[in-house]
Amino acid sequence: MDYRKMAADILPLVGGKENITSLVHCATRLRMQLKDGEKFQTEDLKKVKGVMGALFTGGQYQIIVGTDVNHVYDELLAVTGLAGGTVDKVEQDDLNKNQGGKMERIMDLLSSLFTPAIAAITGAAMIKVVLVILTLLGLLDSGSQTYQMFSMVGDAPFYFLPVILAYTSSKRFGVDPMVGLTIGLCMVHPTYTAFVGAGEPVTLFGFLPVPLATYTSTVIPVVLVIYVASWVQKLAEKLSPKVIRFFFKPLLTLLIMTPLVFCIIGPLGNLIGKGLESILSVVQNNAPWFLPIFFGAFGPIVIMLGMHYAVTIPLALAAIAAFGYDMLGPGFLVANVAQGAAALAVAFLAKNKDAKSLGMSTGISAILGTSEPALYGVNLKYKKPLYASVIGGCAAGIVCGAAGVKRIVFGPTGLTSIAIFIDPNNSMNFVFAVAGVLVAFVVTFALTCLLVKKDKNVMKEIGN
Repeated sequence: MDYRKMAADILPLVGGKENITSLVHCATRLRMQLKDGEKFQTEDLKKVKGVMGALFTGGQYQIIVGTDVNHVYDELLAVTGLAGGTVDKVEQDDLNKNQGGKMERIMDLLSSLFTPAIAAITGAAMIKVVLVILTLLGLLDSGSQTYQMFSMVGDAPFYFLPVILAYTSSKRFGVDPMVGLTIGLCMVHPTYTAFVGAGEPVTLFGFLPVPLATYTSTVIPVVLVIYVASWVQKLAEKLSPKVIRFFFKPLLTLLIMTPLVFCIIGPLGNLIGKGLESILSVVQNNAPWFLPIFFGAFGPIVIMLGMHYAVTIPLALAAIAAFGYDMLGPGFLVANVAQGAAALAVAFLAKNKDAKSLGMSTGISAILGTSEPALYGVNLKYKKPLYASVIGGCAAGIVCGAAGVKRIVFGPTGLTSIAIFIDPNNSMNFVFAVAGVLVAFVVTFALTCLLVKKDKNVMKEIGN
């Protein structure tokens, strides 16, 4: 693929570099915000070689490229001159007033907080998976220093998640990133965690009680804290004399934020997080079958709505932090396999070389864990494969749900990372996860062949 040409073809179809105010990317999509959304030529973008789809969702204009998205992103950055693909806070607020409804802006906000953290989180998660495999095979002793060192690396992004989110939240809310990081670090500082461990009353100024909430591995408290810090920083800006603003503004911000973090905002966020954990606990304990079935069937819809980063990642991380597992992962595992099976069925039936090649490449990608190219490039285009994948994913979700399959370590869901379903305390967890994969593939592949063969228009499109 000629990524430079692809970027050059995309640029005029989004209004040129002058029209782009923000450009980022996730695992498969270019995500941008534009001054004039009318210049986003959806249908023409879909015709660009290498583009799987184009849409507006989650408050962003998105172009689905696939796993090569980072190369196209780099070429676009080189052409547009955007530094890191970011836009300043004031301009961002002005743009949000005119782009999408309230729910879309919320999805955009949540995505912007978690998308930059995905690489660190998934990389560390896979290290934990490798350690589990090596331990089960007897190749590594769990008591060895080597194991402990790598386990530390695997745990770090999860333990210090408030620090990572403090940075991404600071970038999103317009807080000085170093000040935001400092606030996040304070929430997991050894002195504070020692206070929590001791369990003895702590006060500020001798009279202001500090609720001893635990913030390690949490999500909601730090996001709320940094949002409040964005307003405190504005106040500090106004109150700081220009001559000493360089040091007085961060000083005043931290002085005001310290009691707010530990006495009000942090504990409030902790209570909200505990409420979310309670809801997840009710679902996972009383209806463990629901989440695998729901996400097995409607995983593609969740992806199309742009909620797979904004909603499912916070829920999964919260569940794993609270219970040591989550029930969303099995649903997305079988949903991805179903998407891949549908695309491969199209490739199997196709006589047109381009359709066969696209179905084969995107189908394999989906089974390995990245389903968006198959979803947008094949299944949604022909519709019948998408219907089949929903039914196949639902059938496999029933298998996983009935068996109570759990994702033990957070990570991408596909054959390349299926080891995240290995439970050292329950060997059948992995067995039933594999069973779900087989059901998803067989049911979806057979049903896609049946539905597509009956659709003369689709058969004609794929060269039959």
